[in-house]
Amino acid sequence: MINHQEFRKHAHQLVDYIADYLGEIENFPVKSQVPPGSVFRKIPDQPPDSSESIDAIMDDFNNIILPGITHWQHPNFHAYFTGNSSYPSVLAEMLTAAVGAQCMLWETSPAATELEEKMMGWLKSMLGLPAAWSGVIQDTASTATLVAVISAREWKTQWKINQTGFDGNERFTVYCSEQAHSSVDKAIRISGIGKDALKKIEVDREFALKPGALQAKIQQDVAAGFTPLLTIATLGTTGTTAVDPLHEIAEICQQYQMWLHVDAAWAGSALILPQLRWMINGLEMADSFVFNPHKWMFTNFDCSAYFVKDPDILTRTFAMVPEYLKTKTSGVNNYSDWGVQLGRRFRALKLWFVIRNFGIEGLKSKIEAHILWAKQLAEKIDLHADFQLLQPAPLSCVCFRYMPANKNQQQLNRINQELLRTINESGKIYL
Repeated sequence: MINHQEFRKHAHQLVDYIADYLGEIENFPVKSQVPPGSVFRKIPDQPPDSSESIDAIMDDFNNIILPGITHWQHPNFHAYFTGNSSYPSVLAEMLTAAVGAQCMLWETSPAATELEEKMMGWLKSMLGLPAAWSGVIQDTASTATLVAVISAREWKTQWKINQTGFDGNERFTVYCSEQAHSSVDKAIRISGIGKDALKKIEVDREFALKPGALQAKIQQDVAAGFTPLLTIATLGTTGTTAVDPLHEIAEICQQYQMWLHVDAAWAGSALILPQLRWMINGLEMADSFVFNPHKWMFTNFDCSAYFVKDPDILTRTFAMVPEYLKTKTSGVNNYSDWGVQLGRRFRALKLWFVIRNFGIEGLKSKIEAHILWAKQLAEKIDLHADFQLLQPAPLSCVCFRYMPANKNQQQLNRINQELLRTINESGKIYL
């Protein structure tokens, strides 16, 4: 086990290693080329009885672990929504690990709580969110969606289900588009509302939810004796980055006294550009909103910014204060009462580093560049005889396919599947 001086030596070596890795990352195959089970078989079945050196561990990292890593920071990584890191974020994560704070209560680290509150205010201002709203950092948007679903459940039943459970007479219904993220389905299951209560609403030609179809489905369910509980609107769907028409959806939710949660997990970062705030027209009528700085704001995973109109609903739903968590401090936020987790990492620190080091203008210029590159690629694809643009590209995602002449749909699907497999197996680019 290393001592303080050895730690200093290895830490310096590791910083050099990280800098070299990030500086030369394009030399790696972007997608791991190892077959299933190869990493597992190289790791001993039993842990070591005696201490092993950091040098030996790093050798195995290079020889066993690194070949099995898909490099998300690689310039040719285009497979999923970005998981962007950055130099200031990495530096902050090093400090977070060194401090090792468990930030569940204000008293367990006042700076962590108060920096988080301030960062939520910064983000709210940067993105043009309603000034009166309150924010908290969750781990992922999936957790934030679950929190929204449970909050809606308790708000609608006046916190009865938290106390006595379901009585079988609730008959709730929940609505989202056919293109909504699978975390919605998972949240409905975990919350006890049940998969059958989730109604998937059809989308238009650009894959955005149709408000008329939502209204018709709610009317049908009300007539059948159901209680509309919640609608989830998506800004930047996972499949095509479609943007649901928020204002129209919000008006429908108000008409039926429903909770409205807005999932902007990826696209929310683009709201830093004022010209894209048309996406949140009507947000003031919503009840909750989530976006992930760990997707498009250069902040290491995990860091999900969740905002609510009424924080009292959130804390009344989730607060638990057993004897060992009671303190004499009042007038502060204890963020473990704002969600599922009791234990909380010091996530606000990396946000602070990133926003200060980039500055608002620096973040804007990066996101604007990404959107411009996507537009330029979409234009080239649209003009090419053998490729088809499948969806408008207003942000930084481009949906397209190879479309040679005289091929039917089945043949086109097979050709594109093979093309995708061949590209990804090459290690040169990951789509």
